[in-house]
Amino acid sequence: MIEFHYESDFLLEDEAKLADWISRVVASEGGSYNQIDYIFCSDNYLLEMNKKYLSHDTFTDIITFDYSDGKRIGGDIFISAERVRENATIFETDFQEELLRVMAHGLLHLFRYTDKTEAGKDEMRDKEDEKIKLFHVEQ
Repeated sequence: MIEFHYESDFLLEDEAKLADWISRVVASEGGSYNQIDYIFCSDNYLLEMNKKYLSHDTFTDIITFDYSDGKRIGGDIFISAERVRENATIFETDFQEELLRVMAHGLLHLFRYTDKTEAGKDEMRDKEDEKIKLFHVEQ
């Protein structure tokens, strides 16, 4: 099951379309899923989680908690809508595209992709671009 939760004033416009896309992203990686929860929150909410669970005292756009079992993925994906909006401005991209990128990024972490090295970052960016394209394919 794919569910969306809100710990801020931000609300998604079309949950059903996004859930369908997420399912297609998972299938494109040859996986299936148990429970995937997206939790949209504020910068401060995510900062406190970053400090508490990861010992990082920095703002971030996403934190992924992985409960996957092999290719059967599951997890909690926390996203700061504020940070996504700010990053869209910094990177001169549309907010919706940046949101899709971050949502895909969390899923890719569940498939064990990492962005800890330059090669990993490049691979992750390529995969994000691939998954964003899936959103724009009519089903």
